[in-house]
Amino acid sequence: MGLTKQYLRVCPGPVFGVVASQRSNIISLPGRKEKSSRCVVGACENVYIYDLTTKEKVLTLAGEKFEVTSLAKSPKSEHLAVGYMDGSIRVFNMDTCQCEVTFQGHKSAVTTLSYDTDGLRLVSGSKDTDVIVWDVVSESGLYRLKGHKMEITQVLFLKNRDILVSSSKDTFIKFWDLKTQHCFYTVVGHRTEVYGFLLLRNETRLVSGSADSELRVWEINYLESQEQEMEVSESTSGPPVKKPKLTEEDESSSDERDETEKAEDEAMKILTCKKLGSVMRQGRSRLVTMCTDPEEKLLFCHGNDKNLEVFALPSDDELNKLIAKRIKKLRKKHLESGAEVDTSNVRLQLNDEMKHLQTFRFSSKLWSVHICSDTGHDLRFSALFANNKLETGTFTYAKHEISLNNVVAYTHTGHRSDVRTLGFSSDNFMILSASSEEAKLWNRDTQQCIRTFQCDYALCNMFAANDKHVIIGTKTGKLQLFDIDGGIMLHSFEAHQGAVWSVAPMPDKRGLVSGGADHEVKFWNYELTMDSQSKRKVLSLEHTRTLKMDEDVLCVKFTPDQKLLALALLDSTVKIFFTDTLKFFNSLYGHKLPVVCMDISYDSTLIVTGSADRNIKIWGLDFGDCHKSIFAHDESVTCISFVPKTHLFYSGGKDRKIKQWDADNFENIQTLVGHHGEIRSLAISPSGNTVVTASSDKSLRIWEKTEEPLVLEEEREMEREKLEDEALLQTGEVVPGETTEEVKMAGKKTLESIKGTEKIMEALEIYETQLEAIQQAKTKKSAPPAPHPMMMAYQSETPVDFVLETIRRIRASELMGSLLALPFSDVSKLLPILDICLSQQRETELMSKCVNFLLKIHQGEITSNPSQAKILDKLKDHTVQAVKKQRDLTAFNAAGLAFMKKYVEENKGIKMFADATVKRKKKKRAVLAIH
Repeated sequence: MGLTKQYLRVCPGPVFGVVASQRSNIISLPGRKEKSSRCVVGACENVYIYDLTTKEKVLTLAGEKFEVTSLAKSPKSEHLAVGYMDGSIRVFNMDTCQCEVTFQGHKSAVTTLSYDTDGLRLVSGSKDTDVIVWDVVSESGLYRLKGHKMEITQVLFLKNRDILVSSSKDTFIKFWDLKTQHCFYTVVGHRTEVYGFLLLRNETRLVSGSADSELRVWEINYLESQEQEMEVSESTSGPPVKKPKLTEEDESSSDERDETEKAEDEAMKILTCKKLGSVMRQGRSRLVTMCTDPEEKLLFCHGNDKNLEVFALPSDDELNKLIAKRIKKLRKKHLESGAEVDTSNVRLQLNDEMKHLQTFRFSSKLWSVHICSDTGHDLRFSALFANNKLETGTFTYAKHEISLNNVVAYTHTGHRSDVRTLGFSSDNFMILSASSEEAKLWNRDTQQCIRTFQCDYALCNMFAANDKHVIIGTKTGKLQLFDIDGGIMLHSFEAHQGAVWSVAPMPDKRGLVSGGADHEVKFWNYELTMDSQSKRKVLSLEHTRTLKMDEDVLCVKFTPDQKLLALALLDSTVKIFFTDTLKFFNSLYGHKLPVVCMDISYDSTLIVTGSADRNIKIWGLDFGDCHKSIFAHDESVTCISFVPKTHLFYSGGKDRKIKQWDADNFENIQTLVGHHGEIRSLAISPSGNTVVTASSDKSLRIWEKTEEPLVLEEEREMEREKLEDEALLQTGEVVPGETTEEVKMAGKKTLESIKGTEKIMEALEIYETQLEAIQQAKTKKSAPPAPHPMMMAYQSETPVDFVLETIRRIRASELMGSLLALPFSDVSKLLPILDICLSQQRETELMSKCVNFLLKIHQGEITSNPSQAKILDKLKDHTVQAVKKQRDLTAFNAAGLAFMKKYVEENKGIKMFADATVKRKKKKRAVLAIH
């Protein structure tokens, strides 16, 4: 048996360079108690919380694999709901930074989240067109609402009614009755996708925005309140008045009027929605964000541009004053003419209720805006931009004028555009990253930015002169030379007529070579020149010779022995020349698309090339033969590099993956997954222990080599198991209790729920085995059998305790899915055990929840089976008794706590559970009075 080659595992390290991801929204948190104002943003798979006073990141809520797509803050607690790209939802406690609940229900990215007023329920919308309502307290899904045909854009609970409102790209806004779980009203007046809505004036106005410039305003009439008012008027006026028929004047086509009338007939018991008109936005792009301040005095909205528009929302008193002013003006006008005054025509217009106030223009495109109350009469705003930047400031609104003050930008921790090139210093200490507007030097250990250089559009870079200088090749054809210590640009050379695609240092460190889009390869030597300003010698470049080619030069590389120079050309070939004479040596051809990256091994024997045709080819430099052609990535290969002093190399591609390869065995050692955008560049430290990668998601990631050995056979087995698990999860679930297409079960099949089902089935088998062993011991009058090892591990004395503990250890969010996948034969075994627990009044809430769910799902099989009649009767009696006792105990404890609270307050003269800030203020006043 041959020896197996050993490799070391590479694990993900820190993530830096990203301020905020543009897929997620931003939440501004007002300052209270000891905490100053903060804002919450999604950053790739993590959530960052910034302190707006110190301008620093104070908390990080760590994610796992998938990118954050939506955020929602609980109104009554320090809980934050985070939606991810894979459809999962995690609820974090911002005090402990721990995930407390995980919900699995959506099949694709979560697009919107919202809490109810008490923070007890959470609703989510997704790209899979489903709306799911979750119970945060019981950590389980309540139901799934199906009715929309396209992506959900916003969901919202009504404050005073058990109603949910949802909007979608299918141009509809739907009202859902959560008591009956059905859609009772649909707003059909939009012509394009609905991207958001707001409820104003005590939820009697609906403002919706779509892909056009209109903000449509709808009047909501709640029929329950109308009926109550009519009953009061009938009792006071005497004879009954015939109820007027509700009509709706719609400006749309006759088909839309018919659909609206049908919707009204369905909604006669709850509400009607009538269009009042439209308010025009100045922006021409689609609506992105629409929000109000907490007091609903201002409405903020923006499209896919740089403008933030502000509308004034006058209060009822202001509107009444406006009407009175108009009546007074009308009477004065008629008084002069002597005509009779008719004030019935004096009415409010839509522009009176929503008046355009001002438009603020920012430096970049807005992605998300959130407003919260601040100290005094100011409003704290937080804005997230599409270029990895966020800004905060305050709005001051007084005397119908609004101003923006104290704007602070958070930009120092990342690039505004995609990082196109990376480099490592020779001492493994510094990392260089460059984008279209600037270059940054980072400390590898602390991930802090050391220097920032303003440069042109960077395409390639290298360190020079013992890591004291940096050379950057730009898209404009320049070679820009920077001094690291001084942080300034020393020289800018017009090197090429087109873009400088690649630069490579000479192995003797005396110069460099550059290749550009003007078909030229230029050689440069280092020299010292006198600086006219500082009167000292500084590093410069001297052009020595030029090699002309027939195509654009995309990549250049020297062999470490400096004998050969490899050039990758636009015609998909790699030409190799002798360095000293520049004579042609060999040509490597075989790629179908241009070679965009390549590297040469430390011993000058191998060259690897990566192409846009998604292939990597390994060549021998002695004869130019192709050792192996590997279909490496699902999309174009963008970067490739050898590990120093080895034949291992890394490759990155537009498929968001980094792969490690062995050039001798032609094997894929490890695949590193973490980026959420296409890989732009990678660099390996001279020690070979650290890899840094850059992606279009604006993040820089460090990957560290560990001492953990990696066995290829185990890796392949783990990949196969992962594929099998994914195939298992793709099979659809059949829920016996579901008979309608509008409401379905909230959860979905996950690996955790499948594992939970297996644990329950295993527990039932152990339960039966132990019962048989105990029964045999009783008949034989022998010693009781030894408990099963699993029972000992769970510290269970009896088989019933073991089953109960098994169910308790399943997460509440996965319990329903685990019970759903349980075969009916095992359900028949589980029901008697649940009955025993209920009769003993153990875990009443959990057991009742399981019983109700199983009876609901398997109602047909259980009721049609005569053998289940006895257990049903027992469950009915024991469940009622257990729940009644639990209810009485809860009520007794609540009454006792209320009595103790009242007793302490009356005898000690203090108010329990008072706000801590009040106590601090009283203490401060007392201290000041003493002094």
